[in-house]
Amino acid sequence: MENDILRDDIASFIKEGQIEFTKFANKVFFITGATGLIGSLTIRTLLYLNKVEKLNIKIIAGIRNEEKAEKIYRSYLPDKALSFYKVNLGVDKIDITGKIDFIIHAASTTSSKVMINNPVETIRTAVGGTRDVLELARKNNIESMLYISSMEIYGQVFKKNKILESDLGYIDLTNPRSSYSEGKRMCEMLCTAYYTQYGLNVIAARLAQTFGPGILPTENRVFAQFAKSAIKGEDIVLHTRGLSEGNYIYTMDAISAIFVLLLKGKNGEAYNVSNENNHTTIRNMAKMVAEEFSGGKSRVVVDISEVNWGYAPDVKMWLDNSKLKSLGWRADIGLRESYNRMIMYMKQG
Repeated sequence: MENDILRDDIASFIKEGQIEFTKFANKVFFITGATGLIGSLTIRTLLYLNKVEKLNIKIIAGIRNEEKAEKIYRSYLPDKALSFYKVNLGVDKIDITGKIDFIIHAASTTSSKVMINNPVETIRTAVGGTRDVLELARKNNIESMLYISSMEIYGQVFKKNKILESDLGYIDLTNPRSSYSEGKRMCEMLCTAYYTQYGLNVIAARLAQTFGPGILPTENRVFAQFAKSAIKGEDIVLHTRGLSEGNYIYTMDAISAIFVLLLKGKNGEAYNVSNENNHTTIRNMAKMVAEEFSGGKSRVVVDISEVNWGYAPDVKMWLDNSKLKSLGWRADIGLRESYNRMIMYMKQG
């Protein structure tokens, strides 16, 4: 049975009518990273859409761990619209028979620990995996492919104004964690290359930090750590000074952007996916969560180790979303409500 909070989110999003979902009728989607946050939410949305609109959409979910996939999709396993394709991107060859109409490439390393301890594998998964997915898209002459990129592609941008898609900054190549951000840059370059050389319909979505209902129990990124601490009434511990300016977006607002870009995005280009109102420092966000959601039990504590490669360097950027908004997209959910709904989701289990 789907969590009530998440089900309500998906139902409300579809009911809004912001997306022309009928254009996906009888289409086949291949979605990588199907056990991650973005991949799993996109798949759940499409399956629910099938249920209420009878669109006969077929979904091939790219996974690496069958046991994890069965847990996430346990209530959907009888649904014949969903099938799993096991693949270790960057290592295994993708060999899918049959027509594919849309691809959402959401597979990526998300753990800082893995980025630091296994930078070679991080790059191989990103670059090798993306190349193979692009080849699959080219051979299938797909209608559209969306590459899920990240705001970390910008690195450190020394600019006071909001960050446009053309404003790339500095990435420290001596930091092993840069295997993620530099890998994302190379993947976008591959998308550009396939668009330029082969005319492939491919777009990149540079997501701000995305959270809300649908996060996995194992999620350990900073937004989840803050929420878990507040739920338990424990101190929120910062391992940096918390000066980085975060850019955040609610889960279903991000899913909405994905569908808008598939249908309306300009091929060969990248789009910031952010809520400009959800912009704050890490420290101020921690303070808000402690004050609003811990019942007065949590404090914000700073504990900085002398050397810690595990965190991205302090950045001061504010992602401009005007390019995406020009396609008719909008972000609806603010930062406090994002936490409110995510914490309700986490408590419900």
